[in-house]
Amino acid sequence: MRNDMTDEKARASAWFRQLRDQIVTAFEALEDTQLSGPFAGHPAGRFEVTETTRNSEDRSDAGGGLMSVMRGGRVFEKVGVNVSTVYGTLGERAQMAMAARKGLPGMKDDPRFWAAGISLVAHMQNPHTPAVHMNTRMFWTPHGWWFGGGSDLNPCIEYDEDTAAFHAVQKEHCDRHDPDYYPRFKAWADEYFYIPHRGRARGVGGIFYDDLNTGDWARDFAFTQDVGRAFLPAFLGVTEKRRDTPWTEADKDRQLIHRGLYAEYNLVYDRGTKFGLETGHNPDAVLMSLPPMAKWV
Repeated sequence: MRNDMTDEKARASAWFRQLRDQIVTAFEALEDTQLSGPFAGHPAGRFEVTETTRNSEDRSDAGGGLMSVMRGGRVFEKVGVNVSTVYGTLGERAQMAMAARKGLPGMKDDPRFWAAGISLVAHMQNPHTPAVHMNTRMFWTPHGWWFGGGSDLNPCIEYDEDTAAFHAVQKEHCDRHDPDYYPRFKAWADEYFYIPHRGRARGVGGIFYDDLNTGDWARDFAFTQDVGRAFLPAFLGVTEKRRDTPWTEADKDRQLIHRGLYAEYNLVYDRGTKFGLETGHNPDAVLMSLPPMAKWV
């Protein structure tokens, strides 16, 4: 296999864009079919699409993507679906972190990188309908490549049957590739999405994986595609079940407090947020995950 993996990069980047298009279409259709509840009389939500670019003085650093955000819809209070493909050279701080975490001692001598992925976060109007996060990505350097990502559910009002249904879809798609994947990646999500200063998880979990390189690029890419394919059936089923549930002001207050927890995690611990800002990507796109409104007690 060539060191630059040009064809593989192009395939991965195209897939993330295709998945983005499918999700945007499905979410706008969900808005169209919301015909009851307090926001039914509002115009159906639509995504505003903005091209994003990296902010770098080095011309070898380039790339960008699409930031697609819907605000104030019937179902979604705020949802973002971003895709990006970026490349260039990693700064010294990012090189050191990459070398330490990935075991890539050659990063200092050749700090080139390429990364592509999709990132999604949805914050809902109805407090009974859970927030959700999903991302998948491919990362390349001259010293190695890997995939990562996952999907996790973040309800402020938990329903055991919703958690079970969401996890069942994740497990089904993982089992198609390796029966060890779901228990392994579920445990990883439980650890990764834990908030130490609060002593709790930010939601009810899902799956999370990183550094996936079995030595078979096509196999790992196929799995990453299935993680993306699992998202809509896992999330839409729960959303359609809860989107018409009546709620109270106390329910909304509970939702806003939970969003504060979500914001704390993304700003303090999330590696994707840190990497996006450190590599000069559009800060509005990087911080798209933050809720439109939140509250702290």
